[in-house]
Amino acid sequence: MPADLSTVLGKAMAILHSFTVHDPVLPLAELVRRTGLPKGTVHRVARDLVEHRLLDKTPDGYRLSGGLFELGMRASVERSLLEVAMPFLQDLYERTHETVHLGIRDGAEVVYLVKIGGHRQAASPSRTGGRMPLHCTAIGKVLLAHGEPGFRAEVLTGALERHTPHTIVAPGLLHRQMGRALETGVAFEREESRLGLLCVASAVLDADGTPIAAISVAGPVGRFRPEAHAVAVKAAAAGVGSVLSRQRGLT
Repeated sequence: MPADLSTVLGKAMAILHSFTVHDPVLPLAELVRRTGLPKGTVHRVARDLVEHRLLDKTPDGYRLSGGLFELGMRASVERSLLEVAMPFLQDLYERTHETVHLGIRDGAEVVYLVKIGGHRQAASPSRTGGRMPLHCTAIGKVLLAHGEPGFRAEVLTGALERHTPHTIVAPGLLHRQMGRALETGVAFEREESRLGLLCVASAVLDADGTPIAAISVAGPVGRFRPEAHAVAVKAAAAGVGSVLSRQRGLT
């Protein structure tokens, strides 16, 4: 949703959202171009953001500041989820020595909260804090499978972008995969977000069966067999869900 440039907060959000993983530092002129705001306005708002530690001023322009990370870590749901999930994720990595992810759903996308990988990790489009569409990732599929029927129908009948020749964009086939994920507790990706990448994921559910997050293990074609790790992924997701449910029952 575009920021409302008629408000101070909207102007600040437009500036903050101008930065990408590929452009961590932006000069004032580029911020002006990306936001469409007057130069004086961008300079004034950026100065305020620096003062509040949301931006840093560098010799080459501006960059996002550590203050944003601190604010993000204060988000109670994500913080408690990370605190509970990390031991399970680390154990899963030690068991598989493949790339392990923790992700949550935000709209029709997966947001990756954690990515753990060793020296031989598979090339993957995921990154911590990054996003991918639900329909082409194992985490996204399993979260979609456990989501509200109305939302699932909305996604499956919407625009499904093809990321590789293997990306499934047929609503009927995706719907069948959703049903299979509910039956087995896991969903698979087979070179659908990136060529050469395979993945298996399971949902972290609360006591009512509502999806909180999902955990996945990914590896390269040729070495990695996702089916072989389905039980371990399900166990990790169930463990995280069980601990979170107990914690919430005590509060």
